[in-house]
Amino acid sequence: MSNPLRTPEDYELFLYTLTDRFASVRRCTLTFVRRGASLARVAGEIYFDHDIRLKVRQRIVYDRLPAVIDSYAYEVWQGEEKLYWYDSQPHPGDPHLQSTHPHHKHLPPLIREIDDVIKQIEGEVEPSGG
Repeated sequence: MSNPLRTPEDYELFLYTLTDRFASVRRCTLTFVRRGASLARVAGEIYFDHDIRLKVRQRIVYDRLPAVIDSYAYEVWQGEEKLYWYDSQPHPGDPHLQSTHPHHKHLPPLIREIDDVIKQIEGEVEPSGG
């Protein structure tokens, strides 16, 4: 299958055969649900070794073919820890993310990074006299 989004049926087949297509996929709960004549939603999780899972949410528009993934959110988890995620939300205040819209990766904030910012701020601010 060269383009799984060629038709809604092709994409549905692609999703439901992920465990056959990719050796790293252990289990898959993705569902493809049609929402009218030209819209579908995909939701569920793909499970891998080492307690890693990919949470998937997609909105598929197929008023013209090939279909288009109109919006999406992907989260990668290991156990109860969210490692990183992708979404198609615009970020008008960040020129770096604007240039890659809608594709960009989010990383959760690290406490260490926040500690470094606090130390930097505290080093710049003189203590107030009393």
